[in-house]
Amino acid sequence: MASKDFYEAPVAGEVVWQGRLLQVHRDQVRLPDGRPSVREYIRHPGAVVILALDDHGNLLLERQFRYPLGREFIELPAGKIDPGETPAACARRELLEETGYTAREWCYVTTVYPCIGYADERLVYFLARGLIYQGHRREGDEFLEVFTLPVATAISWVQEGRICEAKTVAGLFWLEKLLAGAWTPQSEPPAVTHPEEGA
Repeated sequence: MASKDFYEAPVAGEVVWQGRLLQVHRDQVRLPDGRPSVREYIRHPGAVVILALDDHGNLLLERQFRYPLGREFIELPAGKIDPGETPAACARRELLEETGYTAREWCYVTTVYPCIGYADERLVYFLARGLIYQGHRREGDEFLEVFTLPVATAISWVQEGRICEAKTVAGLFWLEKLLAGAWTPQSEPPAVTHPEEGA
């Protein structure tokens, strides 16, 4: 929600491109001072990110090639929320599909918005403990390596630049604070809203 001093009211809009995952929108808006302007942005279904710890306190990570940058990245397990799927259900599904693990304990942590200047994508973080290996059930076109790492080592890899992918960096800082008892998880994921849904 925005105050009247900052709110940009949608006047008209169009989808200029529709892909398998993303939609590109162009909206006509009225600025707070009444002038017209244009906003171009991407609609994204949202995703979950999983902070998965084994019984030894090690963190589950993935190494994956990312085509737009033409290189491999070390990342937390994550995945797109399907239509009609809750973030919690998505987190359980993605952990099993990507890593082969289920977890005995789940806890919502926080929601962050990684690209607010040009997309409505949200990342919903969950903490998963008590991992149980069930076997890989990976489907589709993802190829990745799953491995564990002590949390302190993962944090040092951020400092060294070996871990430099945004959702993972943010998640590791949250995890470090959680494990130290400095931060507590938030209560529940916020409701999803879109630009045309209100001031």
